[in-house]
Amino acid sequence: MSGLRIKSPRLLVAESGADLEGHGLRRTLGLFQLVCFGVGAIVGTGIFVGLSDSVGHAGPAVVVSFVLAAITCVLTAFAFAELGGAIPVSGSSYSFAYASLGERAAFLVGWCLLLEYGVSMSAVAVGWSQYLNELLGSVLGHELPAALSAAPGEGGVINLPAVVVILLAALLLVRGVRESARATAAMAVLKIAILLLFCAIGFSAFEDGNLTPFSPAGLGGIGAGTTAAFFSYIGFDAITTAGEEARNPRRDIPVAILICIGLVTLLYCAVALAAIGAIGGDEVGGRPAALSYVVNQVTGSSAGGAVIAFGAVVAIVSVVVAVMYGQTRILMSMSRDGLVPRVFERVSPKTATPVSNTLIVAAVFAVPAAFSSLDAVVDLTTIGTLATMAVVNVAVIALRRRDPGLPRTFRVPLYPAVPLLGIAFCLYLMYETGPAAWLQFGVFLLVGWLVYEVYGRRNSRFAATADTRGPKGGPAGGDAGPDAGAVPDAGAGEAATRTAEAERRA
Repeated sequence: MSGLRIKSPRLLVAESGADLEGHGLRRTLGLFQLVCFGVGAIVGTGIFVGLSDSVGHAGPAVVVSFVLAAITCVLTAFAFAELGGAIPVSGSSYSFAYASLGERAAFLVGWCLLLEYGVSMSAVAVGWSQYLNELLGSVLGHELPAALSAAPGEGGVINLPAVVVILLAALLLVRGVRESARATAAMAVLKIAILLLFCAIGFSAFEDGNLTPFSPAGLGGIGAGTTAAFFSYIGFDAITTAGEEARNPRRDIPVAILICIGLVTLLYCAVALAAIGAIGGDEVGGRPAALSYVVNQVTGSSAGGAVIAFGAVVAIVSVVVAVMYGQTRILMSMSRDGLVPRVFERVSPKTATPVSNTLIVAAVFAVPAAFSSLDAVVDLTTIGTLATMAVVNVAVIALRRRDPGLPRTFRVPLYPAVPLLGIAFCLYLMYETGPAAWLQFGVFLLVGWLVYEVYGRRNSRFAATADTRGPKGGPAGGDAGPDAGAVPDAGAGEAATRTAEAERRA
């Protein structure tokens, strides 16, 4: 077991300062802000843009697809709630894997989180560009030229609006987490109000006949629709990345996760029923900016569609902010451990935010947003997210066995059935993404493994400090003895001092 480099949960919490103030991060987020942050991370491109793809696969049975996708998320949300309350640090799934499965698995989880947060940020920005054009067309009568608002494969040259929204989100985040939380909360409330308005308009024209045939493509269509619908839920686990900036993370993080999943599921099912009941599944399926189209058809005017487009523009901005926040906090945790360069852990003393980290993330993921289509990244993002969620369910089981006495403010009900079902649902939806997505994901994981072996394994601060303590790994290191060949980095002395202090607190 020594080669696994497993870091105890208590050491993770103590090193991060999560019981105090985490490396310059300030505790400013309460339960309401965490719920708004979760809603902000979830509700966006998936429902405003992706609904049409889900309906195209499943027809009116897309409601069943949304429920099945929600069940997958709920099963895993229990796991996130237990681990987020027990290990309230910024690393989310990465830190949970480090505490239960070891450093190599943790690095690969962090690598997969580049898909869930970074690449999905690019996908969300592309969806924002579509609704911005819809809004400009409704209000001004003119859209941006395709050359400046679409990817090369879709008749354009560069998607400038997608780049702009990523840069705006970065500027908001570097101002401070309090300001970002306020903006995200305001946008979350607005987007829910807009979707409720859509439901009111759609149900006013509801016709039972539009729901038949209910499942035109049968179970296969529902399965494909579930995989497509799952993209609409990506981001709920971003709440766990706020572990070091929440005022009471052990209590509030589990509650916020479960509230978000329940609220979003009800909202999505209502929106899907309203859209299909108003104009029929054939009209909704495969149509860009579908919600605006539905309102225009029902009201006979472009004004209502413009309101929905405005709501989508605001909604998707909040998603970009939330997922960029999550990505920067995960990279910060990985940087503290020496697995990625140290620039990602630096916090500005003025704004208490990782400014360099945020700007690098924005610059890197603005590139696929500028030159890729939405369809090109959705399946890869989905399979990466599902793989991470499956690992989190495994982590719950592993940590229950490894550290049964760890204080847990929330426990997964019906253990171990719930995490095992969570794993099964995740694997099923991964299977439904298709061979092309699996091939892309396999290549992506191979690259991640190589990066770990070449850089992460040799620069691990945990391995370096374990070397300074001797082969037993020290009192807080658990089973985490050093790998053969681990090379202490230049920050080993600082890391050793910090770890020693953390062990005393742990």
